[in-house]
Amino acid sequence: MQEHHGHRWLRWPSDPVRPRLGFGADYNPEQWPRHVWDDDVRAMKVAGVNIVSLAIFSWARIQPRADEWDFAWLDDIMDLLHTNGIAVDLATATASPPPWLTTAHPEILPVDRDGRTVWPGARQHWRPTSPVFREHALRLVRALAGRYGSHPALAAWHVNNELGCHNIYDYSDDAAAAFRQWLCRRYGTVEALNQAWGTAFWSQRYSDWAQVLPPRLAASHPNPTQQLDFKRFSSDALKDHLRAERTVLREVTPGIPVTTNFMVMGETKGMHYADWASEVDFVANDHYVVPGPQAFDELSFSANLTGNIAGGRPWYLMEHSTSAVNWQPVNVAKAPGGLARDSLTHVAHGADAVCFFQWRQSAAGAEKYHSGMLPHAGEDSAVFRAVTELGAALRDLAEVAGTTRQRARAAVVFDWESWWTAEHDSHPTDRLRYRREALDWYTALLDLGVRADVVPVTAELEHYDLLVAPILHVVPAALADRLRAYVANGGHLVTTYFSGIVDEHDHVWLGGYPGALRDLLGIRIEEFAPLLDDQCVELDNGTTGILWTDRIGIIDADVEVLAWYKSGDLAGRAAITRRSVGTGSATYVSTRLGPAGLRPVLTDVLDTAGVHSELPDTLRGQVELAVRQSADAEYWFLVNRTGEPRELSGVEGTILYMQQAGDTAAPGVLGPHAVSVLRRRQV
Repeated sequence: MQEHHGHRWLRWPSDPVRPRLGFGADYNPEQWPRHVWDDDVRAMKVAGVNIVSLAIFSWARIQPRADEWDFAWLDDIMDLLHTNGIAVDLATATASPPPWLTTAHPEILPVDRDGRTVWPGARQHWRPTSPVFREHALRLVRALAGRYGSHPALAAWHVNNELGCHNIYDYSDDAAAAFRQWLCRRYGTVEALNQAWGTAFWSQRYSDWAQVLPPRLAASHPNPTQQLDFKRFSSDALKDHLRAERTVLREVTPGIPVTTNFMVMGETKGMHYADWASEVDFVANDHYVVPGPQAFDELSFSANLTGNIAGGRPWYLMEHSTSAVNWQPVNVAKAPGGLARDSLTHVAHGADAVCFFQWRQSAAGAEKYHSGMLPHAGEDSAVFRAVTELGAALRDLAEVAGTTRQRARAAVVFDWESWWTAEHDSHPTDRLRYRREALDWYTALLDLGVRADVVPVTAELEHYDLLVAPILHVVPAALADRLRAYVANGGHLVTTYFSGIVDEHDHVWLGGYPGALRDLLGIRIEEFAPLLDDQCVELDNGTTGILWTDRIGIIDADVEVLAWYKSGDLAGRAAITRRSVGTGSATYVSTRLGPAGLRPVLTDVLDTAGVHSELPDTLRGQVELAVRQSADAEYWFLVNRTGEPRELSGVEGTILYMQQAGDTAAPGVLGPHAVSVLRRRQV
């Protein structure tokens, strides 16, 4: 498959002639004796592996000393993989500097906000802004590109690995110098910086750039805008490193696609991935399930967001786990069928490759208890049998490769800067969690059987009939204008507590809350009313709110109250409001209701917007629907969200794949927590 990206034609990292879904893992042959490699490749072919990521943590092996290079082993494994028809996503190996480099140049080591050096011994012990690290890293990148750029196994370049996973925030002198340069480019003058940062408060006014520091350990709460700008800068610093490696790769190996693995999952929030997406030739992501009542909805949410960061085009699942991980407090193995369900849910939301960490489970090191495609138990194991079954399923689904995500009519809006800023210190409550609220709305939509996209705030929002923008805290004037135009043109917007409060500088919009959205919503709030941990409020629609409430005043005659508070100090005051604007509307929810409490709100709003489930009544809320499309067909991915088998009556289409989990084996019956894929004629 070829795809136009910017001004360049670049190939997807798979066979451009024969459509197929990628299947593989990180492969670390340097951990094993040479004779194991032949056995690995044999087992990979049994499993159906067609691509692996190589050399991710191999810098010390490739460059044992500053003036010594060892490519022989890498030549050997590249040739072996190619001979056996397995492509390589070759890493630049810059993720963890070798001991000789950190010993000779300890100034590349990160410094935390307390001034402590982050020492070698784990991984990612490097400063994103270190010129010394950058020099050595790019030297390695150039050497690898020069040696392997024309190797027939090379399918793609993998820049670094999980950029920012452990080194997103560095407070070193290198970071301070780079931060000042970034601020100078952003604001131009110290006076403009003072205005943006509100330095009249607490005698923080600067008279020279040299006085500006990162938000290091301070006596009290650091300047909020300084914190926000440092988050922006830190994401940009890593993005700059990505660009630096990519520039070398494109110079030496033009036409070979370049990517890096994002981490759109859970509370990983330091990297602004929607901003990074245009820097790679195809989006790749790592995702790991964290146990909890919404664990599988979170997987779907993250895959959905990744697919929309990729602009609806296919993307690459670079890492997930076959079973247990090693880094959670309790690492639970996946239930039977879980490996396929998790993998195919990512495919449902646009992934054209399904890969794992890692191929062969390590015998030593910090990740030896992290599952692999080939576990400690070997090929005679449930995990390996599940791996080979998934490989066969992906071969059967080859025609899905290259198809795009079909846009839904509803969307949940996701904004990194609101995420960062809404959770700052010195706020009305420190219990607020931005992503949790967004996930609650997504779960509620799934519970109603409604297909919804998760989209960055920079997306083309006007294409959606319904937008849910929870805790949209940072609303610059331009975004407020976009939302007003969206509603005026017939769109239906829903937002929540602590939205519209500040501008891009984290300055409060004056005149009453919700600030920039006050007139659009037709309400005015004079003072926040967050709740203590043991407090809750009852609404007259039968739901219960926690975390937050607002004392809402109605300022527009077009506002109707959808629900009232019926308990506590707010009894008799509006809890949920809607202002009609022509054929559009703007709804405000002033408390955290959780997925169950949001369902009645969404039922009303969806009906107003004319958005309905595409599933038959018997499957709504029980089964998740995601749709990919080609020029002449739709591919319906149906994911059973329950522990009971579900009969797919009322759903038309040719079954391409039906996962039978547990004892379920009846035709047309979707097993518990299982996935089915149907081909339907494009309407």
